[in-house]
Amino acid sequence: MELVHVLNRGVDKRKIFLDKQDYFRFIHDLFEFNNKDAANITFYTFQREYNNHDVGRPNIHKMERKPRKMLVDILAFCLMPNHYHLFLEPRVKDGIALFIKKINGGYAKYFNKRYKRTGALFEGRYKRVIIKNETHFIYLPYYIHLNPLDLIAPEWREQKLSNFTKAIKFLNSYRWSSHLDYLGKENFPSVTQRDFLLNFFEGHEGYKHGITEWLKGLAQEVQEEERDLTLE
Repeated sequence: MELVHVLNRGVDKRKIFLDKQDYFRFIHDLFEFNNKDAANITFYTFQREYNNHDVGRPNIHKMERKPRKMLVDILAFCLMPNHYHLFLEPRVKDGIALFIKKINGGYAKYFNKRYKRTGALFEGRYKRVIIKNETHFIYLPYYIHLNPLDLIAPEWREQKLSNFTKAIKFLNSYRWSSHLDYLGKENFPSVTQRDFLLNFFEGHEGYKHGITEWLKGLAQEVQEEERDLTLE
């Protein structure tokens, strides 16, 4: 088993998601391009109803589609304004490389057409980190899902968190990751293959407990620091 953390960002750190439609499109592509066969979007329509859940629903013609020949298992993901994180396990030889090529190329084509631009959208070759030990494995799903805190509480990266309640509420309202699906709240359930990690975390409640304790630990660091300053 090879588990890999893949990340890539916009060229010159530019934003690659400018509105809800862009986020939805990329998540749609995560589903659609996870296939050895060429994508055929006439079978699965891109959802423009932003309040709907999931992607890859049959279109109005209800045409049947052959099962996907999946390139990878997407264990977790998170989209940020100028980059993305994917936790992947290949299903076929060179599955990750082919999947990322299809994802980046397909989304860049959509983005350039929509915004009337040309040239590269992503910054060079994607970064690929192989998970080599249990500590990294346990940490990675939480790390990926905590990334949105950069938008409201960037101090979390310094092992600090000033407002635990605000952080929890924000993460539980952020749609552009697999966090909600791991909590058991269906968001984009067709995109990820969650059985492996949920078994490891002992279900949705185990995952919820783990990420909650992680955030409480960050908040505790702030409390202890403030207490020490008071004592001084």
